[in-house]
Amino acid sequence: MLIAVPAETDPGKGRVAATPETVKKFIGLGAKVVVQSGAGLASGILDAEIVGASNGAHSLALSCRWRSGPQHQFRTTHAAR
Repeated sequence: MLIAVPAETDPGKGRVAATPETVKKFIGLGAKVVVQSGAGLASGILDAEIVGASNGAHSLALSCRWRSGPQHQFRTTHAAR
């Protein structure tokens, strides 16, 4: 299963769909997780914290480009190792 976590687009909201702890749980359950770079900044969560939650798993990637549409597309810029 692939779980994608985009950044919040509403400028008045400071939320993120997955915290580092949630990402860790998703990976532990066997999911692959893609997080839009900067997705947690409004909530005070840095990309490094999300990458750290992966514990070196190859199941997490950060994406710097996100495009909405019929098929969400992303370009991976960092894969946790």
